[in-house]
Amino acid sequence: MELWQLRTFREIAETLNFTKASENLYLTQSAVSHQIKALEDELGVRLFIRGTRGVTLTDAGEAALEHAVRILSEAEKMRQSVSGRESSVIGRVRVAAATQALVHLFAPLFEEFMDAHSQVDLVFRTTPSTEQTIDDILNGIADIGFASLPVYSPNLEVEELFEDELCLVVSPKHRFAEMGSVPVKQLEGERWILFERGASIRRASDKFFKKLSFEPEMALESNDTYFIKLMIEHGLGISLIPSWAVQEEVAEGKLASSKIKGHKLKRSVAMVSLKGNPSAPIREFAKFVEERRVRLGSFASGR
Repeated sequence: MELWQLRTFREIAETLNFTKASENLYLTQSAVSHQIKALEDELGVRLFIRGTRGVTLTDAGEAALEHAVRILSEAEKMRQSVSGRESSVIGRVRVAAATQALVHLFAPLFEEFMDAHSQVDLVFRTTPSTEQTIDDILNGIADIGFASLPVYSPNLEVEELFEDELCLVVSPKHRFAEMGSVPVKQLEGERWILFERGASIRRASDKFFKKLSFEPEMALESNDTYFIKLMIEHGLGISLIPSWAVQEEVAEGKLASSKIKGHKLKRSVAMVSLKGNPSAPIREFAKFVEERRVRLGSFASGR
């Protein structure tokens, strides 16, 4: 078993695409396939299933990935230590978060970090839910994730960053559009467009509905923020969405937002990483984000 085999295995596990992995590693597809076959022969198990819909990890592959990530991380630490570069901010940081958060909330911050650290390669991984973000961290697929609290795992370092608030989002033609505060009673009979179960926004929404003993009439479910906003704009229903995710549409008059009278639907958002001794680039990125938590809070509140 060689380190280069583990690097190839990790790259395929992250991309779930042999062609993309070969491009990223500057290897031919045949070389990549040969390395994986050799590793599978060494371990005596299949690591991947290649089907018509793409590549997936087997259960054995999932287990092997966790070990491979740790081995490669330790090898990198040894290389840096021996070469005297343990404090050098050179390498890769893999960041996981929901698509809407990456696009609307963190993008300016990431751009600033990349400008200041040209030798650090930021790799972004979008996830459909907080659970998936946490799984990616625990499975070594991502180094740092952004997720709403609570997060339960003794293996994770959790740094609370800021709070955001869900607002009631409607079409500009909706009767709520001109109301700064909507009484709960008036929500009855409305059709709702909600995020799918597992998404942190859906968890906050369900908690609110449960508190009111209220069963929303569902129009549709989706984890595509753009699609949800488009459906609201066309009057197919209303939703609960973080205020920062609809700022542009509200400013352009495509959507309208209101508060729910007597209620504040707040979430706490945290930065999550594995406990231990991370690489210098990961430490530097985490420090960079922590130092800008006030700015992130301002973004999240629309200030």
